Amino acid sequence: MTSWTTSLAVPLLALSAAAAAQVPQIVVGATVAQSGMLADRAAGYRKGLLLWEEQVNAAGGVGGRPVRLVLLDDASEAIRVGKLYARLIDESKADALLGPYGTAASLMAAAQAESSRRVMVDGAAPSRTVHKRAPRYVFQAGVPYAAYGLNALDLAKEAGYRRIFVVTRDDFASREMAEATLQAARERGLEPAELEIHPASTTDFTPQIGRARAFGAQAWIAFGEAADAAYMVKSFRRYNYAPQLFFARGAADPLFVSLVGQDAEATLAAVEYAPAFRTPGNDEFVKAFSARWSEAPGAAAAEGYAAASVLGDALRRAGTDALKLREVLSASEFPTVLGPYKVDAKTGEEIAARPALVQIVRGRPEPVSPSAGVSRQALPYPQWSERRPIRADKR
Repeated sequence: MTSWTTSLAVPLLALSAAAAAQVPQIVVGATVAQSGMLADRAAGYRKGLLLWEEQVNAAGGVGGRPVRLVLLDDASEAIRVGKLYARLIDESKADALLGPYGTAASLMAAAQAESSRRVMVDGAAPSRTVHKRAPRYVFQAGVPYAAYGLNALDLAKEAGYRRIFVVTRDDFASREMAEATLQAARERGLEPAELEIHPASTTDFTPQIGRARAFGAQAWIAFGEAADAAYMVKSFRRYNYAPQLFFARGAADPLFVSLVGQDAEATLAAVEYAPAFRTPGNDEFVKAFSARWSEAPGAAAAEGYAAASVLGDALRRAGTDALKLREVLSASEFPTVLGPYKVDAKTGEEIAARPALVQIVRGRPEPVSPSAGVSRQALPYPQWSERRPIRADKR
């Protein structure tokens, strides 16, 4: 009896292994800058994608089918991306796509995805330019530039501040953030002044302060780099000017505090991602990423992991049929480590995820309401006569 069952088990095991080998894979294709000027910044994005692939297959795949992630190096050259995505579709037979790192590359990838009718979920293209032509197969998963000023506006409105002064560095990303903030301010019934645009070389904000005073600005909302925020604060102090709310997108960068010291206190800023965020699944993601790569994840890693998670959920629900995938991604709401995924069904543009609003408190950025899941209230931006030296904590 024993010999009979043993002899039977051998062919059964062989048959099981052969059947498993015949289960068709789901091929997901993407390019990532693994060389060139963007390679360092894109490295986390690639690691986030690879971690997702490992976790999905360890859990049995998607719908019982293993996932094979095919990554090609675009060498940080956007002009190469279209041909590489054509290779992923034609040669690797990719069932679905994940976007490359960066908006310029994503524009090229999106064009190929549209012409080939392959669904692409984009995690690292925060600009709305990819979605201006309302693509049918391209979906944005991540924090868009358009969202960077929204929490500051909501805080201003809640505090009763109506007159909004928006200032931006003259670069593509900052201007998109600022223009979206102006539009959102009007939609909220607030009163924004005309957009103030300054060159990257600006170190003196005297003219802007004069116009803000004349306008009666209650909230100063700025988009640019940490150095821009520092020069604003130095100009504020020089002219004894303090708006009731001061938000500078780059102020969460440690460089800002190092440049202005205790004058950084009570400045508001935006942070796309941090390992300490209480977003769905983030604790598990941080532990798994740190164990796999011996480092904590940054924003790029979270972008890759979030985009892959969104696509994986859609594949689980719809299979690999492109039309069904489109329907699911257009209508889905899905929690990610960056926040909720939800898109405009007509354009595929992310409309739910926002960066966290933080405030500099004792030299550190602390999350404040209305960030998701945060109850800590922001402090008013104090007048210069009200500021007192902060003593160092005793160790």
